Amino acid sequence: MTEMGTRTGVDWNGELLAQLTFHWETALRPRLAGLGDEEYHWEPVPGCWGVRRRGESVTPPGAGSGDWVIDFAFPTPEPPPVTTIAWRFGHLLVGVFAMRSHSHFGGPAVDYDSYAYPGTAAEALDALDAEYARWTAGVAALGAEGLARPCGPAEGPYADAPMATLVLHIHREVIHHGAEIALLRDLYRAG
Repeated sequence: MTEMGTRTGVDWNGELLAQLTFHWETALRPRLAGLGDEEYHWEPVPGCWGVRRRGESVTPPGAGSGDWVIDFAFPTPEPPPVTTIAWRFGHLLVGVFAMRSHSHFGGPAVDYDSYAYPGTAAEALDALDAEYARWTAGVAALGAEGLARPCGPAEGPYADAPMATLVLHIHREVIHHGAEIALLRDLYRAG
């Protein structure tokens, strides 16, 4: 067995999954209950990046394949704009979960331009639940050997890093952006 396997007595695959599932089940997903469309699109300051109807993007043409597009520019302006809950959902859906699930777990091919962004909070929550389920199923299937193997070319300069490094990164991203969404919800309620 590898260092990440049972020889050390630690089930690293289980621990990594527990890190995200605990946060998801006790902190993030409960905080998303009751999210409505007005709050989903709420702009706490002028000039926010968000998810908007096609043709209304503040970064024309916006990215996305459907009726709704995400404000996006590369390179990101300095300072980066404040983003809406909808924008943060879009980032979690595409850049954090879906692109990685495609690259590593056989999920559908997707990128910021080809994704059909959800225009409603209910659609976004359904999509987030589905991407979370796809990601956690993929991580669960890795096992010790899968966690130790290199990420491969999909991760660019991190191609030689072990999959465990990517899993940790994705989980940090979900925790980080989930906390930002929770804060935006607090500000919306206080508004």
